[in-house]
Amino acid sequence: MTCTGKHRPSDVEITFFEAVARGDLRTVRQNCVEHRFLQRDGVGRLSRDPLRNLKYHFIVTVAVMTRMCIQNGMIEEEAFRLSDYYILKVDTIQSLDEVENLHDIAVLDYTRKMHAIDTSMIRSKPVNDAINYIYVHLSDPMTVSEVAKAAGITPSYLSRLFRRELGISVGTYIHQRKVDTAAHLLKFSDYSTVEIANRLGFSSQSHFIQVFREELGITPKKYREKYGKLEWIVRQDT
Repeated sequence: MTCTGKHRPSDVEITFFEAVARGDLRTVRQNCVEHRFLQRDGVGRLSRDPLRNLKYHFIVTVAVMTRMCIQNGMIEEEAFRLSDYYILKVDTIQSLDEVENLHDIAVLDYTRKMHAIDTSMIRSKPVNDAINYIYVHLSDPMTVSEVAKAAGITPSYLSRLFRRELGISVGTYIHQRKVDTAAHLLKFSDYSTVEIANRLGFSSQSHFIQVFREELGITPKKYREKYGKLEWIVRQDT
């Protein structure tokens, strides 16, 4: 197969991915506003079908973002969960505009998460091991003792490390990560609250609702009613 036309300089794409990896919201948002993703000049053609071609480029974008964000401090399991979610999501899309909208949502999602990472803070190995264990087992019920065992230390020592390095308890961290995932599913999936509660290892739907309300000040039902319809809107950060 013969490729025609010149490819876009690699440093242009690298600059964009570096902006995502360092949490540069202004640069990434500007990229979205200017519809750079739809500007296919100088970009290799991966399929003769325009929609399939754009989907393939979306998947490449997600794959590169995932690797670069991991290299810059994102928890590996969190990065791969995001990657899996967005790649599965694009498979259901039927128009170029929807692919672009999902692209903008995805790149801003990765960028916001990188922006929130305090790269100046060096976490201890036990805390990093514990965090990785928590992300891997988000779908399971888990205790502080189980997390501490995975980190190779006692529960009391792990609790002290979490308080010192993260400012919260292990239990609170687990709840926050489960609620973050639940909120994402409420916005971007059709799973019921019962299904989400089961997928995230809550003992019951009522327990899920209680924890969700404690963390976000709103019930899962109200959260979906408020934010679920914003799925394809790229919102400005406040």
